[in-house]
Amino acid sequence: MRIGIDARTILNPERGEAIGAGHYAYQLIRHLLEIDRENEYVLFFDFRVREKDVKKFSKANVKIKFYPFSDYKKYLPGAYSEILGTATLMREKLDVLHTTSPLSRIPSTYSGKTIVTIYDLAVLKVPDAFPVLARTKTKAMLSMAISKADKLIAVSASTKKDLCEIFKCSENKVQVIYSGFDKRLSEKSVLSREEVLTRYSLGMEDKYLLFLGTIEPLKNITRLFEAFVLFKKSFQAKAENFNYKLVMAGKRGWLATEYKQLAKDLDIEKDVIFTGYIIGDDLAPLFAQADFFVMPSLYEGFGTTVLEAFATGVPVISSDVSSIPEIAGDAAMLVNPLDTKEIADAMFQFSESEELKNNYREKGKKQVEKFNWEKTAQETLALYKSFK
Repeated sequence: MRIGIDARTILNPERGEAIGAGHYAYQLIRHLLEIDRENEYVLFFDFRVREKDVKKFSKANVKIKFYPFSDYKKYLPGAYSEILGTATLMREKLDVLHTTSPLSRIPSTYSGKTIVTIYDLAVLKVPDAFPVLARTKTKAMLSMAISKADKLIAVSASTKKDLCEIFKCSENKVQVIYSGFDKRLSEKSVLSREEVLTRYSLGMEDKYLLFLGTIEPLKNITRLFEAFVLFKKSFQAKAENFNYKLVMAGKRGWLATEYKQLAKDLDIEKDVIFTGYIIGDDLAPLFAQADFFVMPSLYEGFGTTVLEAFATGVPVISSDVSSIPEIAGDAAMLVNPLDTKEIADAMFQFSESEELKNNYREKGKKQVEKFNWEKTAQETLALYKSFK
């Protein structure tokens, strides 16, 4: 077979998608090339990506193609997408094309067989958590990708359910293939506790709750802060010295600047630390040194960060909505994300009981073993082969 994979989310100079769709595409391609020497792969990268950056994907059965650019794109965007995009894809005579993000548009005039991976439908399920322009654009692109695709991959059963309900997709059109988990996070950290605390301006006596994700309304930041205030009051009612910090790790998203003001308004400015985007090597040690992890998201298509916390031995408090119960099982303390008191009570329970945290640590280590990229690649390859 000749299999095309749209890898434009990897090393994208415009969007910089090192996480999310880019991470999925990178890990899937890497593991497919490890298990499959039989089929031919054509990988389509953004035209601005340097050739030296894609050398890691070079194999005997791999052809690297760069998606075309036209100097007239700004004048004829529709013609650019349709004519050059379709011509580029058709020239490769693919048996199937896998688009790893619905935001990477398949030209409407492309007539080959296609698969599209759908991660979540948060923009439709929680529309108020997105700016109007973003949700209008994303909804339109989702609709086009879903109607164009011959098959859809949903990264969780929850996402499949949402797809079938909102877009009236046939269940036979959607296959659930869980994403994997980066095993490097299970490796012992090379950074000491002291190095981690110093790097992120934490005192040596401090304990911290870790949040990891884009700083945006979808992650329920306002209620997280309000729950932290309640947790602090409960803690101080039993002990004088409150030595917990709330570490907010992740890139700035929509309304991010307002959360710093909110921390001031709630009088927890000194307790909240915004780290910004965390580079790969710092991720595991930052997880490992946390007292526990908190993710009260309003919606998650898969919930990779929950698995990351499990792998690094950190007890987890997370939402009981969308895909999270499916992915976490009984290995996380699940809470109603709309109930700040319930979130705060969970924080307090973890702060009081080492035995409770250890119980969740052990469950988490077992749960994360159910997810691996080798299995993701094998199931995806089987789907490709169904187009023979």
